Amino acid sequence: MKSKINRWVCSISISLAALVLVSIIFLSNGSAGIPVGKIIPIILEGKGTAEYSILLDIRLPRIILGFAIGGALSLAGVILQGMFRNPLVEPYTLGISGGAALGASLCIILRLNRIIPGISLPLSGFLGALLVILPVYFLNIRKGVLRVHGLLLTGVMISFISSSLVILILAISRTEDLQSIIFWIMGSLEEPNWFLIWTACIVSLLCLVFSYIFCLDMNALSLGEEEALHLGIDVEKIKKLLFLIASLLTGISVSVAGIIGFVGLIVPHFVRMFVGYDHRVLLVVSFFTGAGFLIFCDMLARTVIAPVELPVGVITGILGGSIFIYALSRRLFER
Repeated sequence: MKSKINRWVCSISISLAALVLVSIIFLSNGSAGIPVGKIIPIILEGKGTAEYSILLDIRLPRIILGFAIGGALSLAGVILQGMFRNPLVEPYTLGISGGAALGASLCIILRLNRIIPGISLPLSGFLGALLVILPVYFLNIRKGVLRVHGLLLTGVMISFISSSLVILILAISRTEDLQSIIFWIMGSLEEPNWFLIWTACIVSLLCLVFSYIFCLDMNALSLGEEEALHLGIDVEKIKKLLFLIASLLTGISVSVAGIIGFVGLIVPHFVRMFVGYDHRVLLVVSFFTGAGFLIFCDMLARTVIAPVELPVGVITGILGGSIFIYALSRRLFER
C-alpha cells in the first residue's frame, strides 16, 4: 500500500511539475520573447513597461484559462468514460458542444453580442448547452433510473441536429457573422474578461474536489452497475451527480472558450497508460495533464506561424489524434 501511495504522489508531482514548466515556457515565448530569468523582476517592477503588460495582461490570462478549460475537459472525460464504461465517450458526445455552438451562433446573428458585449456570447453558449442537457437528461430517466446508453444515443442525435442548425445559420449568415461564428467554433483562449476566467477556474477546481469525493464510487461503478450495487453503492444517485458535474464542466468550458476538441478524449487515455484505472489518482493527474496539454497547444497555436495565430482546436486535434493513434497501436500490440 505504501509503494502504491508513493507512485500516486510521484505521478501527481510529475504532472504538476510539467504544468508549471509549460506555464513558464508559455510566459517567455511569443512574438516578444522574454527570457525566463527576467519574468520575476519584470513582475516585481510593477506596471509601466511593455513587458509587464505582455506578461500579466496577455499571457497570464491565457495560462489561467488554459488551466481551467484543459483541466475541466479532461476531468469531464474521465468521469464520463468511467460512467459509461466506454473509452470513446468524451465531453462533447452528449451534444453539449452542439447546443453551445447553436446558442453562440444565434447570439452573433441576432447581434446580442453588441448589445451586451463581453458576457452575452459566453452566456448564450452556456444557455444553449443547458437547453441540450435538460432534454437529454429527462428523456432518459424513468422512475428514478437514469439510462446511460439512452443518454449516449440521445446526446449524439441532438448533437447532429444542433450541428445541422449551425450549418443552416452559417449558410444564411453575412460574411462578418460567418467569420465570428467559425472563429468561435474553432475555440480560443483569448478571453480578456477576468470575471469569466476566474469563474471557469473556480468552477473547474470545485468540480475536481466534488468529483474526488466520489472517486471510490467511480471505481466501483467502472466494474459495472450490478457489481457496484453489491458493494453498497447508490448507483442511481452517483450517476446523476456525475452527469451533473460532467455537464457543468463541459458547459462552462464550451461557453467561455468555444469548442476545443480531443482534450477530454485523449488525456484520460494517455494518463491511464501510466497511472492505471484507480480514480483516486486518475482524476487529479488527468486534471493537471489536461491543463498542461491545453496550455502547450495554445503556445504552439500562437508561435508556430507567428505572427498569425492558429485556432487552438486545430493544434489539439492534430496532437490529440496522433497521441490517440499511438495509444491505440500500443494497446493492440500489447494484446
